[in-house]
Amino acid sequence: MTARVLFIGEGTSDNGLVPHIESIAVRKGLDVSVTVPDFGLLRPPTGHSVPDKLRAARALGGTYDLAVVQRDADRGPAQARKDEIEKAMGAEWPELRHVAVVPVRMLEAWLLLDEVCLRQVAENPRGRVGLNLPKGVAAETVADPKQLLKESLARASEYKGRRLAQFQKRFSQHRLRMLELLDPEGPVACLPSWRAFVEDLDAAFEALNG
Repeated sequence: MTARVLFIGEGTSDNGLVPHIESIAVRKGLDVSVTVPDFGLLRPPTGHSVPDKLRAARALGGTYDLAVVQRDADRGPAQARKDEIEKAMGAEWPELRHVAVVPVRMLEAWLLLDEVCLRQVAENPRGRVGLNLPKGVAAETVADPKQLLKESLARASEYKGRRLAQFQKRFSQHRLRMLELLDPEGPVACLPSWRAFVEDLDAAFEALNG
């Protein structure tokens, strides 16, 4: 069967999770079609909350077997975000099965562990400048992983002046590319929030395949 999946992230650079959703489906023996609505094209603009995005996606039409909803934990507990997503799904689309994806604290924490990938995206794969990236589960305790990722990409690039300024303007593209290239069985596999994403999606696809 082909599993029809609706993906809702916090922003367009979160769309790098789509290849991982597809690969997990394939591992479960499923064909998959992932729809990522471009809410930025809607007028009037869609709100940023999960219920707002669910209402907008439903209004656009389409039939789905599963919704995958990503929301960063930020400074609160991951379970609070999962409860928030479950409540929104129950209110807006109760008949649709869902998986909540909740990185701790931000999705950027998942990207801080793969130094090889970071240097590649920084356009300087053979660079040797020290980055002092967190190791293991320490990535989930970084106060502002987005800022650390920005700074680490800039440092790894070794660009200066105007070239560095132009490079830094493309941070959203770099973040998206790093997420697409993320090795699901690499360093990120040690993080509980990543394992929860993979295990929950595994279980959802297994149920669909049953």
